[in-house]
Amino acid sequence: MTTQTVVVGSPVGLHARPAALIAKAAGAYDEEILLVLDGEEADAASSLMIMTLGADFGASVTVESENADAVAEIASLIAKDLDA
Repeated sequence: MTTQTVVVGSPVGLHARPAALIAKAAGAYDEEILLVLDGEEADAASSLMIMTLGADFGASVTVESENADAVAEIASLIAKDLDA
């Protein structure tokens, strides 16, 4: 299992737009990708599940998957300001 912890870069956190972009990217992979915040897990391929984490700007989110490339891509997206 590959993991990477990253800080949320979108100023309003992982709300609808960032969550949709992350879910779309995660959906391109066959392997499950999980986001973990304060012990709560969410399927990265589900924008609704991402939003239920309530990850605000500056929160540390851990990305987990068997696919290291998927972890790197999703972590990179989380770190960006996806509202820009």
